[in-house]
Parts: sequence; C-alpha cells; structure tokens
Amino acid sequence: MLGIYDVYKGPGNIREVLPGAAQFPISDPSLPIAAMASVTKSLSFGITASTTYEPPFMLARRYSTLDHLTNGRVAINVVTSYLDSAAKNLGLEKQIPHDERYDIAEENLTVFYKLLEGSWRDDAVIRDENLKQYTHPDRVRRINHKGKYFSCAGPHQIEPSRQRTPFIFQAGASKAGKNFATRHSEAMFLPGMDIDTVRKSVEDIKRTAVEQGRNPDGIKLIAGILIIVDETDEKAQAKYEEYLSYADLDGSLALFGGWTGQDLGAFKDDDDLRFSGPGAIQSITSSFHTAIPGSDGIRWTKERVARELALGGPHPRAIGSATTVADLLQKWIDGAEIDGFNISYAVGPGDLEDVVKYLLPELKKRGVFWDAKAAEGKTTRENYLGPELGNGGRLANDHPGSAYKWAAA
Repeated sequence: MLGIYDVYKGPGNIREVLPGAAQFPISDPSLPIAAMASVTKSLSFGITASTTYEPPFMLARRYSTLDHLTNGRVAINVVTSYLDSAAKNLGLEKQIPHDERYDIAEENLTVFYKLLEGSWRDDAVIRDENLKQYTHPDRVRRINHKGKYFSCAGPHQIEPSRQRTPFIFQAGASKAGKNFATRHSEAMFLPGMDIDTVRKSVEDIKRTAVEQGRNPDGIKLIAGILIIVDETDEKAQAKYEEYLSYADLDGSLALFGGWTGQDLGAFKDDDDLRFSGPGAIQSITSSFHTAIPGSDGIRWTKERVARELALGGPHPRAIGSATTVADLLQKWIDGAEIDGFNISYAVGPGDLEDVVKYLLPELKKRGVFWDAKAAEGKTTRENYLGPELGNGGRLANDHPGSAYKWAAA
C-alpha cells in the first residue's frame, strides 16, 4: 500500500486513520526478508509490489536479490494499486483508470519475464578459472523492450536465481482482474465472506484459467479468514469480545472508505444502509450478511459495518477451540473447493502465536498441515505446487513467462 486511506469524512481527510493505526504507518516489507531468511529453512516470503508505480527493471532487481538470499523462497504479490492518495504520492494528480492499470501490469510483467527468464541463458555463469571468466559473454543479452508504458534495454543486472521468476500471487476480482490473474498468477487470494460465493468464484477462475491455456491445478486458491483460537469456544469468544472493546470504529470506517471509495461520514449511526446506501455498500454488507451466524433480519448500520470490519477486515471468522476452528476450516476446504487460507489477525503476534499453540497440533493430528522438514531445501514454487507442477522451481511451461526462457544449448 503506497498511500493512506483518506476518503472517510471528506476527501483528503486523514485524521481518523492515525489514532487507531488503520493500516498506517506501513514500512517497506522487503528489507527484513534477508534477516528472516537467514534463520529459517522452509518458510517462504511473499511481498507485495505495485506494477502501476514500480518499473519492471527495479522489480526484477529486487526480487532476484531476494530469491538468491532466500535460496528460492520468495514470492511476489502483484497489485495494480487502487488509492488516489497513492497516485498523488507517486507524481500523478489522480489514479489511472481501473482497466488501464491492468494493461500497464500486463506490459510490466512482460518486461519482468524478459529480464528474469530471457536475458541470461541458463548456462551463462561458468566460473571458469582457466578462461578467467565468471560469465560467458555470448550468453547474456539485452532485451531492448520498447512498449506503450515501458522502455528497457537490459540485460538484467543479476545472474539467474534459483526460481528465476519469483512465485506469483494475485487477487483480481473484476473481469479485467480475473483475466490478468488467471494468465499470470500461481496462487490467488479470493474475496468473499461465505462458502457459496467463494465456490462460485473458484468455478469461474478454473474455467477462465482453461480459456487462458493454463492448467487450473497450477493456480492455488487462497481464502482470507480471521482466526481467534483458545482452549475452549467460550475463551475464544471472550477474547474476541475483549478485542472488540478496544477497536477504533472511526479507524474501521476509514478502512471501509479506502477499500470501497464510499464515505460513510455523511450517514447517521443508525441509518439503514441496506436500503439507502450506494451500490458498493449494498454489495459488501450483503456479503457480510450471509457470513455471520444469526444475522438474518439485523439492520445494517454504519456502526454495525464498523464493528464487523474492526477485527481482521472483510473476512469470515473462525472463533473457538482448536477442534471448532479446524472443523470450520475443513468445511471451507470441502465446500468452497479452495486450497488454503490467508490468516488474518486482530492482535499481532498474539493471535498467530495462539494458532501455533492451539490450532497447529490439531491440524497435524488430522494430517492436513504441511511437513516443514520435508519442505526444507525446496523453492516456494515446489512447496506450493508439489513435485509435478513445481517444475523444479521454474515457471510451468503453460505460464506466459515461459515463452521468454533462454535454455542452455
């Protein structure tokens, strides 16, 4: 995120974001990765990058460096950015139109692949002491890309890393976004608050992937979820209620404004948003409605929206004992036909420590949690996609980036 949420209570207003630290401040997440990689063996590190504002040459340089430092355990979460405040931070008067941002992303990744896959031949580095050569001069070339949005001569500055191209995450929900994501991603973050909605999205994604010439099994599908777990259901629910008592509801509404572009500042706390609100409000509150047990018939108000978003964001919740939470996760896996979860949290690192303490032993007992020891020495791509689809850590042959591979003679 390259901007601040400044929609709530009037354009440009940032006062409601600051007291509750509503996704602000935010530091550069790429810098600590080298340190974390040095003390881990199987964990992978996914870092978000904006194809709208960051040129592909700089992205390729950063992610190659991280792929070397992590021994192939790095992923890129490709986003097109959606905030006016981000556009203004990066030299524009307003953000670029939605579909054009995906056109930019398409060309950005094309240059990215040309640099990472096609400017160094697989056998370019020879380390020949007799010839006094580190790199064979005939096996590195410029890419000389000249397009609508980017111009890049190349070659890539860094020798090929283990994965070459990092493992690719994306989260496209619009028509343009889904087309882009099913063409390029190897894992997708899925929006949705209920199982039926997410399953329909899964079916659409798999169908679109086939139309793109991709193997749908080569795209792992990840749903967001807030997990609050404790020894018993009662303790977990009490923990959730305690967390909620500390929530900054104005900060929550500032997040809503940033995510949807809709300012709820003009509404009274008890206004019925289901009937009087604009379209974006109706779609979001409708998705909440189907996900909250016992919510039928409850009016959606500004205060209710704020409370539902306050902890963990716009995701379904799994609150309870390890058994209760594990049962719910399995229900999602079976019902929505997803592959895994992006775990949200209310308190960091406490909620994630509780997941390790209470939930992981239950998941391991059921045989549904990964074997960290078996993952050691493997790349992110191999660990996500498995030995067959992981392709030795390289992009699959049906991936558009593979078209730029420069194989050894």
